[in-house]
Amino acid sequence: MSAGELPDRPERITSVVHPDMRSGKLVRSVVVTSRPVAARNVAETVIAPRVVAPLVPGEPKPAPTGIDDAVEQIAAEHSLPPQLIHSVIKVESNYNRYAVSSKGALGLMQLIPSTARRFGVSDVFNPVENIQGGARYLKYLLDLYNNDYALALAAYNAGEGAVAKYGTVPPYRETQNYLQMVADQLKKAKASAAGAGNAQTGNKAVETNAAGPSHIHAIVESDGSVRYVTR
Repeated sequence: MSAGELPDRPERITSVVHPDMRSGKLVRSVVVTSRPVAARNVAETVIAPRVVAPLVPGEPKPAPTGIDDAVEQIAAEHSLPPQLIHSVIKVESNYNRYAVSSKGALGLMQLIPSTARRFGVSDVFNPVENIQGGARYLKYLLDLYNNDYALALAAYNAGEGAVAKYGTVPPYRETQNYLQMVADQLKKAKASAAGAGNAQTGNKAVETNAAGPSHIHAIVESDGSVRYVTR
């Protein structure tokens, strides 16, 4: 199974023989039950952006066929850039849906149990549920901080309390490195999308959105501290 596919649930088939009360003959029945799949590590996957066809009003939304499809659908549902979700997944778990951190963060988007419950995730190792919960949290944080990506990502990493305590990106090396890594991933995603656009348009320059989330800038102060701003 490839890393982009959702895990299957193998089935167990049981044959049962019982007498028929009317005819007196033996009747054979087949019972099919599902068994959970044991957790296993998944190799790193580099996911390229995809174009999803718009849904026809009134038609049911198709179930995602893989992580890429899940990200595209969930990003559209919450009005988030899919590249942002991909970048957070890459930095948080490197696309390992069974990842568990030393601090108890779980799954693709590394949700701690309280955050998972807060945003309606019952199975953190289910890729779709985990991405849905992480996207809901990102959207909540962006709304909370007036679309300031630096503050939202800092809160995702260090918690809303840490951002409230300092009134800005907390001066934690881990959090500052985290913002830089997500920004780097966003930059790569942007370059990949631009390259694909150039190939499709005969290398014509592609205009980018200057207000997009990839514009997170690190500013080094005179004392050596790092401050992050969005433009």
